This record gives sequence, C-alpha cells and structure tokens, in this order.
Amino acid sequence: MSADPRLPAPRGPLSDAVIEALRSGVTVLPAVERADPYGEDLQLALYCLYELHYRGFAGVPDEREWDPAVLTIRAAMEHAFLDRLRADVEPGDDVTAELDALLVEPVEPAGLSQYLRTTGEPWHVREYVTHRSLYHLKEADPQAWVIPRLSGAVKAGLVTVEHDEYGAGDARRMHSELFAEMMRALDLDPAYGAHLDAAPAETLAEVNLMSYCGLHRGMRGALIGQFAAVELTSSPGSDRLVRAFRRLGLPDAAIAFYAEHVEADAVHEQVVRRNVIAPLLASEPHLAADVVFGIRAAEFLADRFADRVLARWTRGASSLRG
Repeated sequence: MSADPRLPAPRGPLSDAVIEALRSGVTVLPAVERADPYGEDLQLALYCLYELHYRGFAGVPDEREWDPAVLTIRAAMEHAFLDRLRADVEPGDDVTAELDALLVEPVEPAGLSQYLRTTGEPWHVREYVTHRSLYHLKEADPQAWVIPRLSGAVKAGLVTVEHDEYGAGDARRMHSELFAEMMRALDLDPAYGAHLDAAPAETLAEVNLMSYCGLHRGMRGALIGQFAAVELTSSPGSDRLVRAFRRLGLPDAAIAFYAEHVEADAVHEQVVRRNVIAPLLASEPHLAADVVFGIRAAEFLADRFADRVLARWTRGASSLRG
C-alpha cells in the first residue's frame, strides 16, 4: 500500500492554522470571513480538510476526520466558498437546455486541449498532467459518495459509469491507475498527493467543488450536474489531447489514459443523460435547479483554471506554484 501523503506547506494564516490543527490538535483558528473564497489560503485549507475523508496525511491521526472543531471550521469555509459560487453562477432550472449546450462543440475550439493540440510543448503537457493529478489520482471517488444518496434507476445508472471508471473490475484498467502510468511515462511522480504544493487555488477549487457536493446529501443534484458536465464534454477534449500527445511523439503509455476517455466517455455521455439525469428528475424534479448549478459551477471553475494556465503559458511562464 502506498504511503500517506505529507501535509503541504501553508499559504496563509487560515491554512497555517488548519494544518497545525491537523498535526497537533485544534487551537484557535482565524476568522474565515477574512479569507478570499477563491484564494490560495482558503482553498488549500479546505482541500486539506476534505483529504481527511480520502487517504488522509502522514502524521495526522484518523480521529481528526470527525473532530467537531475541525468540522466546524470546514463548514465555515464551505459556506464562504458556496456563497461566492452562487453569487458568480447564474441560476437556472432547464436541465435539457443545459445538457444540449454541453454537446455543442464550437466551430473554432479553444481552451487548454486546443492549445496543447496546436502549439503545446512537452513541458506544457507535464504541467497540465501535474494539475490534473489532484483529481485523476482519485478519479470517481468524489462521485462515489453520492451512490448511497440515490435509489432505483438513478443509482443503477451512476454505478454503471463508476464501474467503468474503476476499471470494470480490473485494477490495471482503473482510470486512476492509467493516469499514474501516464505520469510515469512523462517522468512525473505518480504518488498520490505528491503535487499538492505545486497546485494553485484554481486547481484545488475544481476538486473542492466535487468533494463538497459529494459529502453533502443536499448537494446530490449538484454533484450529478458536475458529473454530467465532465462526462458530456470529456470525449472531444480527450481526442484533442490524444492528437497533441501524438504530435509531440510521446510514448503510448502517456496516451492511453486520454485514448480510453475518448471511447468511454462517449458512451458515458448517453448513460449519464438517459440513465442518471432523466430518472433523477422524474423522481425528484425539484433537483433541476441543483443539477444546473452543478453544471454551471463546474464550468465556471474550469474556465478560471484554464484562464490562469493559458495566461501564464502565453507569456512563456509556468502555471504551477513555485
């Protein structure tokens, strides 16, 4: 079994206090209201608290996961993050229109996958994969939390997709393992949590949204929306990344992860739409606005991430934290 990841370096008073509390026990924690909801300090602190529900950290006792003081400070950060997201994301409840919009590929594709396909260099690929490791080394785990919150056809549909994400019973085909193999092929450390210190707030926020929605039953509709946003848009972007990696002459082991997603997510797109969202809204129509919020919040945070990375790459600078 792999070693537990180490605690990261703090990025401000909030994360400093949280990390010290995890290591040594809760002391006085600073006011969350002073922290930027999208900033490095709060996003790192929140990410660290969520990690207690995944694999934890070396030197952090297991009982910290359910420490009431830890959960109290986490709730305050969650409220700050969600309040800001709700202020920035336009509400809606037309799920069909939202899903249809996700399936429309622009005439002139843009974004990170297009940049990598046309002009990206090997160092850009390594940075992109480093960012994505924060989620893909735990791929499908945040969404797995929603399974016991569902029933009937919705649960069966979601588990169908999750089964594929976990390699359909073959540990070597788990998407997290394919991603680790890609990292090895690119000479990157594939250890879980190895790149947390390098990941900026924009990277952490995307994963934090998944963790937040997965851990709260009342956000089950939003998590399904987030999941749909990923599954319905993944196949074309993965195809561009496959083309990018082949253009750069990268080895097959570096291509297999995204090649798998070109085919798998084309199938998942239909399963999510017909076998997950349709029965969910048939049984719980009041969740429509939550599904739309999950889609739009995921897209909003993805755009913030892409804007950061492209702004730095076009200047010839690294998008990772130093």
